[in-house]
Amino acid sequence: MRLNRTQWASVTAVVLALLFAGGAVTVASADRDEAPRTPTAESADAGFARDMAVHHQQAVEMSFIVRDRTRDEEVRRLAYDIANTQANQRGMMLGWLDMWGLPKVQSGVPPMTWMGMGGHGDETAGEDGELMPGMATRAEIDQLTRASGRAAEVLYLKLMTEHHKGGIHMAQGCVERCVPGVERDLAQGMVDAQESEIRLMADMLKQRGA
Repeated sequence: MRLNRTQWASVTAVVLALLFAGGAVTVASADRDEAPRTPTAESADAGFARDMAVHHQQAVEMSFIVRDRTRDEEVRRLAYDIANTQANQRGMMLGWLDMWGLPKVQSGVPPMTWMGMGGHGDETAGEDGELMPGMATRAEIDQLTRASGRAAEVLYLKLMTEHHKGGIHMAQGCVERCVPGVERDLAQGMVDAQESEIRLMADMLKQRGA
């Protein structure tokens, strides 16, 4: 059957429409494939967010304690910066867990399991619970609360240096294991910032003869 010009135009329009629709479906499918997956409760993304939120909370606690135990402006300024930064980061990580519909606490799963380090450390008994790398014991927190002046400054700087070292270890774990995106970028930012603060605190300890 021969088609006239009008019929050919109609057929061509239909073919083009089908090709366009097929291309749209392909693009939509590709978009779905590339869409970020929601992390599972056992993923490195979720584990890092949960554990680092707890880790950060102790840094905020220690920073507020030392601000009340010394009048040294340099230490008070550092403590304020650490408390403000880590409180904001903690809020971001807890917000991600909410967005993913995941619990902020995973019962029965030791900290650091996402790094293959479940049950980390030897300081896991009593009121201190399961401490993560660099975290101070309750006895050390109590000691900081009782100290004042230069003694409080030196103790805070030492405790926070170890706290940062542990935090860097955890953040590097996320850089290596988390899905590329904002969380992994945040973890790398933590590594860079806390390494810088460790150098600053080393200088501050030297100035105080420690």
